[in-house]
Amino acid sequence: MKQIPVALSIAGSDPVGGAGIQADLKTFSALGAYGATVITAVVAENTVGVQGVLQIPAAFVVEQWRSVVSDIRVDAIKIGMLANAEIIEAVGRCLDEQRCSCVVLDPVMVATSGDRLLDADAIDAMRRLIPKASLITPNLAEAAVLLDTSPARTVEDMEVQARALVASGAQRALLKGGHLEGHADSVDVLACEDHLERISAPFVHTKNTHGTGCTLSSAIAALRPQATSWPAAVAEAKRWLSGALAAADCLQVGHGHGPVHHFYAAGGRWGRPASER
Repeated sequence: MKQIPVALSIAGSDPVGGAGIQADLKTFSALGAYGATVITAVVAENTVGVQGVLQIPAAFVVEQWRSVVSDIRVDAIKIGMLANAEIIEAVGRCLDEQRCSCVVLDPVMVATSGDRLLDADAIDAMRRLIPKASLITPNLAEAAVLLDTSPARTVEDMEVQARALVASGAQRALLKGGHLEGHADSVDVLACEDHLERISAPFVHTKNTHGTGCTLSSAIAALRPQATSWPAAVAEAKRWLSGALAAADCLQVGHGHGPVHHFYAAGGRWGRPASER
């Protein structure tokens, strides 16, 4: 019997289920992985905004981690919202305790709206965590913060910044260009020490993009143990996310930016538009 990979998400929650831990678990299930979790923050949010955040004490984050890894095999780790410097440092110690060859870090610091999601005093802690990850997946604003520069405005700028992230300590960097202006396609740039690649997909016109960053990074984590290489896992995750975005309007969840359709490929009732059910 083929062994199902186990993927662990270390992230915050989203009560409407479109981002964070909930989106990660949906993504893992959709892509053939078993999901486990370590929760770093409990967030009161919906499709129109964030109303509050309750940060989990760092010591309890570590306790959750040890409960999981002492009992089950972990083949891949996805790291999302870490909330503060103390939690970031605690997660770094956890990764030192239990090595994993597939660690995908989404350095959640700046929302696509431009809002800061991580305190300024925690950015240096995030920079120290980055070398412990197999792959980081910053958006344009987050890459600019990490490099202390302006956000990329062209794909060529993205290539320069992706290389700079690797030069500064990242093992691999996937710079997400979904909000780059003036392009018919959504272009991401994958960089590692000896490889640079543009990964493109047609741009999907929908307002329902809630949780796309969480979903892409968890898709890569779920797929890497099943793929032949990092570029193959990233490309497959990008293709799958494009489909989830294309089907997002079927869900009609919330009054703001709704979630992507994580189970669009499952078929049956949930694979059809609402008008056809």
